Amino acid sequence: MLAARLYGPRDIRIDQVDPPGDPAPDQIRLKVTAVGVCGSDLHTYEDGRIGDTTVQAPLTLGHEFGGVVAAVGKNATDGEGNPLQVGQRVAVDPATPCWRCEMCEAGHPNLCRRLHFCGLYPDDGALCEYMLVETRTCFPIPDNITDAGAALLEPLGVALHAVDLGKLKVARSVAVLGCGPIGLLIIKLARMSGADPIYAFDCFSWRVEKAKAWGASEAWTLDDDPVKKIEEVTNGRGVDVAFEAAWADHSIAQAAEMARLGGRVVLVGIPSDDKIMMKHSTARRKGLSIMMSRRMKHVYPRTIHLASTGKIDLDDLISHRFPLSEADKAFALNISYPEGVHKVVIDVP
Repeated sequence: MLAARLYGPRDIRIDQVDPPGDPAPDQIRLKVTAVGVCGSDLHTYEDGRIGDTTVQAPLTLGHEFGGVVAAVGKNATDGEGNPLQVGQRVAVDPATPCWRCEMCEAGHPNLCRRLHFCGLYPDDGALCEYMLVETRTCFPIPDNITDAGAALLEPLGVALHAVDLGKLKVARSVAVLGCGPIGLLIIKLARMSGADPIYAFDCFSWRVEKAKAWGASEAWTLDDDPVKKIEEVTNGRGVDVAFEAAWADHSIAQAAEMARLGGRVVLVGIPSDDKIMMKHSTARRKGLSIMMSRRMKHVYPRTIHLASTGKIDLDDLISHRFPLSEADKAFALNISYPEGVHKVVIDVP
């Protein structure tokens, strides 16, 4: 079967590899249908690592995905305990926790000490035709969610978890730094929560326009200093909640400066240098609550509800599509950020 594998920085090759064997009792064999390219994939693609995790052998990337059940193990039950059947369409949570450690037992599987994650070395991801996945990570989807939409339930889940951490309230103000797919989804969810006004910033003008279309009250490019702009529009108060969903460098310090006294900062972006930089005095004197957003937990049923009821149109995020055989071109395009790129999806025939 075909698989798109990363050999080193910016070196994706389309290989022929052996297909997976029969699923274990608590696994299914999945026929992958669509895979989204995520910002964290781009970190690994560009640097050959993400954080302190380095790719040391050819790695199949991809963790935003869905597909069709091709074979089931004898104990195949989905994430809500229902039997899985061959032919079902499912979205897949790419994280496989152990379900037994202290954090899992406490209800925080996203913080599992033995977590395995699709597309994070050494665990292969979804940019292939078939793969084995744990049944508990699978969630059946209705027919009105497209294959690409199924893949994008994962970034929606990340955004939903971030908004949960933000503890948004009706008529509380929000700033979002970064209007990529996660930032846009945070804006949409913040608008649905009743937060208002919602301010947004991005370095690309087309993303700024998309942010307005997705619910931002006002949005600007970085030609306008974000901190000064928030100070101006809030009369020096700052916003109740600031989300950093972007480049995670000076934008972290900017998010802290934007938050009001006693405000909340939610950090979603991943810094390339694996460091957080902000003024200690800003965070201390404001008494900020700083939340580190680690993926998501217990959100897939909620994301499926939002997508299947039309409250969020995930397909509207997609700007470019490529077949699996051109996955290398998909990544090369995405990392260059040409005008109009929002979400890149790779279709698996």
